[in-house]
Amino acid sequence: MKKILVKDLKEGTVFTEPVYIDGDNLFVPAKIAIREKDISRLKSRGIKELETDGEPVETHPKHRTEESPNANPKVPESTEKTDQARTPKASATNSPPTIQENAETYHNYLELIEHMDVVCTIIASRTALGASFINDIASHLLRIVREQRNSFIGFILGAEIKGHDMAKSLVNTAILSTMIALEMKMPHHKILQLIIAALLHDVGMLRMPKEIVEKKGGLSEAELQRIQSHPVHTYKIVSKELSYPAEVSHIVLHHHERWDGEGYPRRLSGTAIDLGARIVSVADAFEAMVSKKPYRNSMIGYQAMKNILSNNLRHFDPDVIKVFIRIMGIYPIGSIILLNNGALGKVVEVQATAPLRPTIRLIVDEKGTAFKNDEGDLINLLGEKSLFISRAVDPKTIAG
Repeated sequence: MKKILVKDLKEGTVFTEPVYIDGDNLFVPAKIAIREKDISRLKSRGIKELETDGEPVETHPKHRTEESPNANPKVPESTEKTDQARTPKASATNSPPTIQENAETYHNYLELIEHMDVVCTIIASRTALGASFINDIASHLLRIVREQRNSFIGFILGAEIKGHDMAKSLVNTAILSTMIALEMKMPHHKILQLIIAALLHDVGMLRMPKEIVEKKGGLSEAELQRIQSHPVHTYKIVSKELSYPAEVSHIVLHHHERWDGEGYPRRLSGTAIDLGARIVSVADAFEAMVSKKPYRNSMIGYQAMKNILSNNLRHFDPDVIKVFIRIMGIYPIGSIILLNNGALGKVVEVQATAPLRPTIRLIVDEKGTAFKNDEGDLINLLGEKSLFISRAVDPKTIAG
């Protein structure tokens, strides 16, 4: 790879190949214009060099969305402005300690969301989109999830991110699906197909009427039928507009099928449902429960896991659920729990063989002493037989 000096970057420049920070972390995919805010972010972090195998193609900032013979279509300027007014730049508030400890990983997480928001904007505007941008996002996501699995669980449960709601949901579902696939030791190419499908599984919703998607009250029968048609719309986008193969398009089409045959759109059951769709189904359901929606508040991770387990053998493949429990535990990483001695702790590691006995870090000990900045003791409940978790606690109820 050759070096690119940050000081030489110009707004509107695109590269023929992806550009990386430190050789591993994706800065911008191939054929996507660099924004002024991207350059400013690099400078604020003290990054002076980037790496790429590609060549720069400079375009004027005001015309950087135009197609060139070698470039994928960019977000039309009018669409980009509309989207920026609708959803502010992703930002974190009240960041938990795991985010502070893993700043670079969190930065990558935000970038995944921002890049997927570009995809969502293009699809919503019915502008042509090449698959290479999505493929780059999928490859980058797989690489960083392999390295920082536990951090991403904490981000999904604990990061308060404003804006980009659809993109965030798609990225979170893809991260959880990736974790399941890795635990199941699926082949590399199958995992990449699964990630692409998870990143796109709900994009048909972008073409649903906004007043139905964001409706806070109950849906009429006609509105419900309209919403339940979104897998078909997604399938058409993925297979026809993006030209992905059946291995990808069948996942998005079937991710709302149920293990007992009571799902939609085809009422498939059991192993007749594609394995990738069964994985995305679990990941999507969990993500939906822990994320705030227009019609309800988010659940804490423990309650979401309870709901997933209560639907086992009806909604979800029991084998996928077993893998999900090994990854997440009954009390997922980042969960706040109350011990039987009155102490409060945060789950920092789960035990695959003992999901009720995670490792926790004390927030408040049994004497009432509070700890900040992860100064509390680590307690492995697997080795502390006298201690057990009494209940999970909503982090929002903890003062300070």
